[in-house]
Amino acid sequence: MAHSSRTWQGARTPQAIKRVRQAERRHAILQPRRSAAKTYVARAAAAAATGDEAQTRESLLLAVSALDRAAKVGAIHPNAAARRKSRLMLKINAALGGEAAATAGKSQRKTGRAAVTQAAKSRIAAGRATNAKGEQTAAGKARAALSRSTRQAGSPTDQDTAASERPAAPPTKARRATARSTAAGTDSTSSTATKPASSRSSTKSAESKASTVRSAGPRAKSSKSPS
Repeated sequence: MAHSSRTWQGARTPQAIKRVRQAERRHAILQPRRSAAKTYVARAAAAAATGDEAQTRESLLLAVSALDRAAKVGAIHPNAAARRKSRLMLKINAALGGEAAATAGKSQRKTGRAAVTQAAKSRIAAGRATNAKGEQTAAGKARAALSRSTRQAGSPTDQDTAASERPAAPPTKARRATARSTAAGTDSTSSTATKPASSRSSTKSAESKASTVRSAGPRAKSSKSPS
């Protein structure tokens, strides 16, 4: 025997049947919140149409509170709640102030894009000219001409003085190593060149004595006779 009739179009598996139960329970809990939010918003709009500020303020607080509760429990999306509150505020302000409700239309550009670009370029050019030239008076022009001629002249004595006043660059590792090696080579060369003559003569005499002893050794042995 089949679990359900063949004409049944609903859930058949245990998981699907559980999801149906959950959806029904959620709908029973959240739907009253949605309805309450709509009701309070409509009441606030109606109170604003009457012109009573005290009643409108009270209805507005209730509507905002209902929208916040609905968004908090998940009955409506938080962005939807914010949108509804914003539109309600616009309607109430327009009704109490005697102004037409603001529309969400796109604002029209009053000036063309080419005109705006040209005006911006002219402002930038004027600012640069003012910063570069200063006040356009006779004294200002004279000072600018004097400074320009002074820069173009650039006397060599001033350049030499500036170059001599520059601090010397600190020695690098390579320069320090080269200086050490040069100093070591100079010391060794000077020590060899300045060796005293007395030490050289004493070395030669010692070498001659040693050679004499080596040559006289065999002769002394041969001169001895057996007793």
